[in-house]
Amino acid sequence: MRSPVPRFRDVERQASGLQPVQCLPPCHEQQNNMWFIKDACGIVCAVITWLLIVFAECVVLFVMLIPSKNLTYSLVNGTLFNSLAFLALASHFRAMCTDPGAVPKGNATKEYIESLQLKPGQVVYKCPKCCSIKPDRAHHCSVCKRCIRKMDHHCPWVNNCVGENNQKYFVLFTMYISLISLHALVMVVFHFLYCFEDDWTKCSTFSPPATVILLILLCFEGLLFLIFTSVMFGTQIHSICTDETGIEKMKREDPTWEKTPTWEAMKSAFGGPLSMAWLSPFTDLSCQKDTLDPVPLFPQGEIIEEDVIEIPLEPH
Repeated sequence: MRSPVPRFRDVERQASGLQPVQCLPPCHEQQNNMWFIKDACGIVCAVITWLLIVFAECVVLFVMLIPSKNLTYSLVNGTLFNSLAFLALASHFRAMCTDPGAVPKGNATKEYIESLQLKPGQVVYKCPKCCSIKPDRAHHCSVCKRCIRKMDHHCPWVNNCVGENNQKYFVLFTMYISLISLHALVMVVFHFLYCFEDDWTKCSTFSPPATVILLILLCFEGLLFLIFTSVMFGTQIHSICTDETGIEKMKREDPTWEKTPTWEAMKSAFGGPLSMAWLSPFTDLSCQKDTLDPVPLFPQGEIIEEDVIEIPLEPH
């Protein structure tokens, strides 16, 4: 169902004003500067996330794997767990320090709107909070203090919004955390069985009470994060496949945009055709530059006062 007035999604197809680099699949602007949100709650949550992973790492290595008499068992599980933990931390870092798709701040000027070369009768919207021209499907985040393209939600655990530029890294983070949680739970079960059959003083370098407490804490952490991250991973994949963000579902917004087919949406979110790069937090989202000349992101002039700007019709 189309809105009665052409919205800014039509503008984005006609002009490159808010997308100086056109991409196939749909553009994800590559950022050169580090992005970091200075939010106390988010920083604390991010630090807690890393500490919990380090705690799991220590328990797995020093309580279960290093004291094990089976060298092959220790090497295989140690390599697998450490690899997944490293990928989880890398994904978390990329999700936290990647611009999620912030709209240029303060670009709601007459000169900038004129540079978009809009058609008469088209309507654009200004965000009154960050004074920027809002593309369709962009929402303002009160924590980031910016309008974010295809904003799904603000996640304090990564201290960032999840948007079109960093959704891949957030999905990978939830996937790798759920995998290491499942792996840790399986190892805890095997270790308990091994210790019940053998002497508790021989199955760990720690005392039996300390070993039991550490394993119970790891089991609780693994179970909690397995459930939480598995649900988040599923909801993110569903959002990508249905081309509808979490905030759009929460607000029950009628889809006024042309929905992207499922497979094309997956390729757009993960940066290209299916490959091993989908699983890597070290690969950027691929862009192909178009021949269109970019419009400057830093417009000159004063901010306009109106929140809804309609391009006047040409006189007959």
